[in-house]
Amino acid sequence: INHNNQPRKGEIKSLSDRLIPALGLLLVIGITAGIFYFYHECPGRINELKHYGYLGAFLISLTFNATVILPAGNVVILSALAAILPSAIMVGLVGGIGAAIGETTGYIAGYSGRAMIEKRKMYRQVEGWVRKWGTMVIFLFALLPLIFDLAGIAAGVLRFPFWKFLLICWLGRTILYVTIALAGAWGWGALLLHL
Repeated sequence: INHNNQPRKGEIKSLSDRLIPALGLLLVIGITAGIFYFYHECPGRINELKHYGYLGAFLISLTFNATVILPAGNVVILSALAAILPSAIMVGLVGGIGAAIGETTGYIAGYSGRAMIEKRKMYRQVEGWVRKWGTMVIFLFALLPLIFDLAGIAAGVLRFPFWKFLLICWLGRTILYVTIALAGAWGWGALLLHL
């Protein structure tokens, strides 16, 4: 019996186990809504980031990877940036850092709870792969321009170590973005714009 009306350790842990995921989910929703609103209200502002050089490449990558609402547009922008900036490899490196940070929203959403996506067949398959092969699946998905969010959500749901997720995501995204940047520097960016 607790006579002094103080919460017990178990009650505090139970509250934090519910509160932290809920706050994480609210954070992801807030970031996604904010980016969507910003992009909808000021679409030209994203293109203005190109004028900031490598910082622009970082911010574009961070923004586009923080939500699934704006998929793949950063590939064309980073490719074009790599064609005009002195170092395509630097564009890929800073783009990879921005992407890894941006992709943490999927991890946080998964960590917060999977109810919104767990019924989707493709998600269940990706979760099974992450459960079985973990690091390799996250790395392979990070090499793809699209659908990485499913691996990020699965990693969060499965409580994959955050630092490891971030490192693997950074490595895969950096390889992808350096490749894209080099392609842009070699003139493929112009070809992509006409497709």
